Amino acid sequence: MEDKFASVYNKFKLHFYQETFARFQNREASLTTVEAFAMEAIYALGSPTVHEFADFMRISSSNAAYKIGSLIRKGYVEKVQSESDGREYHLRPTQKYLDYYDITSSYVHKVMERIKQRFSPEDLAKMDEILTVMGEELMPEVSLPVSGDAAGAEA
Repeated sequence: MEDKFASVYNKFKLHFYQETFARFQNREASLTTVEAFAMEAIYALGSPTVHEFADFMRISSSNAAYKIGSLIRKGYVEKVQSESDGREYHLRPTQKYLDYYDITSSYVHKVMERIKQRFSPEDLAKMDEILTVMGEELMPEVSLPVSGDAAGAEA
């Protein structure tokens, strides 16, 4: 079963790589690999502060600020002032990143639609239960916000 899970996970990753390379075939990709990882984390964390991002990624605040500065200059993230604390800024992916991210989310959606067509309601309920337990109990090393699309959108 472990091999099958790894195979499914790899198929999601490889599909993303195929689509990404196809889109950037005739031009230079504007996100480095590390920047792409950083953006995925920012999106999944649901508008973290620079400090929250740095803590999650286990990097220094200055290193995080440098990476965020590059992502801002490239137009993939923006800083939004907190309404509750004017000294604090949250990182929010721009539409440019959301268009890039759609490569992954649209394929997850497509596969989920196929799963809904293929399996019985009882099987779907069991799969939902298994995925919930995996996300909430069996992966304590990665804590994501409960609300928002990002927390449940990643494959």
